[in-house]
This record gives sequence, C-alpha cells and structure tokens, in this order.
Amino acid sequence: MITTQPTKKILNLGFLGVGWIGRNRMEAILNHTPATAAAITEPHEENAKEALKSAENATLKESPEEMYQDENLDGIVIATPSAMHAEQSIEALRSGKAVFCQKPLGRTALEVKQVVEASRNADKLLAVDLSYRYTKAFKAVYDLIKNGEIGDIYAIDLVFHNAYGPDKEWFYDIKRSGGGCVMDLGIHLVDMALWTLDFPEINEVKSHLFHKGQKLDSFDEHVEDFASVTMTSEKDQVINLECSWHVSAGKDAVIEAKFYGSKGGAAFKNINGSFYDFTAEKYYGTQTETLVTPPDEWSGRAGVVWAEKMLTQNRFDETSAEEFIRTAQLIDRIYGR
Repeated sequence: MITTQPTKKILNLGFLGVGWIGRNRMEAILNHTPATAAAITEPHEENAKEALKSAENATLKESPEEMYQDENLDGIVIATPSAMHAEQSIEALRSGKAVFCQKPLGRTALEVKQVVEASRNADKLLAVDLSYRYTKAFKAVYDLIKNGEIGDIYAIDLVFHNAYGPDKEWFYDIKRSGGGCVMDLGIHLVDMALWTLDFPEINEVKSHLFHKGQKLDSFDEHVEDFASVTMTSEKDQVINLECSWHVSAGKDAVIEAKFYGSKGGAAFKNINGSFYDFTAEKYYGTQTETLVTPPDEWSGRAGVVWAEKMLTQNRFDETSAEEFIRTAQLIDRIYGR
C-alpha cells in the first residue's frame, strides 16, 4: 500500500496597509508560518514597492473592498490608521476572513464590541497586535506570577515614556485616533496588567491628563501627551500608569511594568532607552535576579501566533474577545467616556 503524507495547509493572507509596521508583521508571518502574501492593499506606492520585495507573488488590490471580495484569502492583516481599524475589521470578518489588527482594535469600547460581534457572527478568529505580551521578558514575568513565586500581587507600576511621539498628524486628532499617549502607548501596559491579574473588575479610575504641561479639560483641540492614572481593582490591587509623548525622559524611551507581590517583586523593562530590548527581573528584598536578557526578535510574534492558531482553530475566541472589550472599557473610563 502506498501511503501519502497529508498536504500541509498554506494560508493565503491579505495585508491591508504595509507601512513599516505592516511590513514588519508581514515578514514575520511569512518567515515563521506556512503562509503566503496573496494580496496587498496600500495607498502609498513606495510602501507597496517595499512590501513586494518580500512578497513577490502578491497581487496589488486597488481597495480594501477588492481584498474583502477575494474568496481565496483565509485572513487579513490590518495595519492602517486607527480610525479605519474597526470598520475594516468588521468588513473583513463579514466577508469570511480571519483578522489580525493593529491596536487599538477600536477607538472606543463601542467600536470594539462591534468588531467582536462581527467575529462572533462570522465564527472567525480575531486577534489584536498587543505585542508586548509575546516578548520573552514579559512571558518570564507572567509565568513567575502565575506560578505564585512572588505571592499575591497588590500593586503594579506601569510606565511608558516616549521622548519622540508619533510623526503622523492623525495621532493628535481624537476623532481619528481615539486618544493620545494612553491609546497609543498605555494600552499595551494596561493590557499586560489586566491579563496578569485575570482581568478583574476595576472599581475606581482617577485620571490626570495633560497637554504640553497644562491640564487637559477638553479634547476639542488636543489629545493628552502626558497621563497619570490610578486604577483600583475589586481586590484592592492598585495599578498606576504613567505614559507620555515628547517628554524629557533623558533617553529615547522608558518602558516598565513592575509587579509587587506579598513574597517579592518582578519587572519587565527596557534596556538603555531601547524600544526593542527588554529584560525581566525578579526581586526579593535587596536582591535582584535577572531572568531574561536580549536578544529577542519579538516584534512580529503576535501575528505569528495568530497565523499558527488559524491552522488549527480558525474560530471565534470568546476569551480573547472579552479581554479586548474589558481593556477598551477601561481605556474609555480613563478618558471619562
């Protein structure tokens, strides 16, 4: 009897938006999964040309609608401006495609709920590029906490200061971005804290938002470029968040998530102001144990996990969908919405 090996499934993916982030995610997925870039939609010719260097066989689609209508696509990776995320995700899901979307999934919790509902109705996998979850450094901290090595967590300090800030003007318009530095940077750290704590109810939120050093009372003209937020969970755990754009941080970036437990502490933090290099540390009294150091090619790992999951379970995921909503609701509360 002649036996044959089962054919390994190849994912046909569309890439909607291939600026530098979109290209980075595309290259990671193509290099680490059995996926092919079958289609690309990108309004800027130079970006499209660069993407085609890594995806020579991709077809350039003139519009998102043309991509949605392509019945050969299994999923679509969305890396467009924030104002487009919810609508494009919904349309992609309605067309029967799985979706991997840059954060934020929506500018408000209402938009996120609408995307989640589209994923539920289509019964297709939905994922968001909450990329710091997938760093080796944060995984080490997360596992440490889940194993009970530092006891019960009672406080978390989250910091993300970016000395530069975005270079696209739409980031500074709340109608298009959904918010300023909290929506851009803080959302990563808020997700990490909530995920580690198993998404508890947050009983209290106190926000102090600033624009160029002045208290921000209205978003009519500006978004926040500095935020200091205190959140208290149903278990009286305190989560402190500070994030900013264009701050005098003394380095390119300060990125930290520090966890204080009844038996010790742990931290995820960047090294030497880097946006890419992270370490994990465990604390006990005055002692520090280093758990993880660079290098770690993490930036496209969330997309790789999404593509791998598509191969085995391209279905609606209730757990992650609820997490997306809970995080978006908390971000809304930070903004007083």
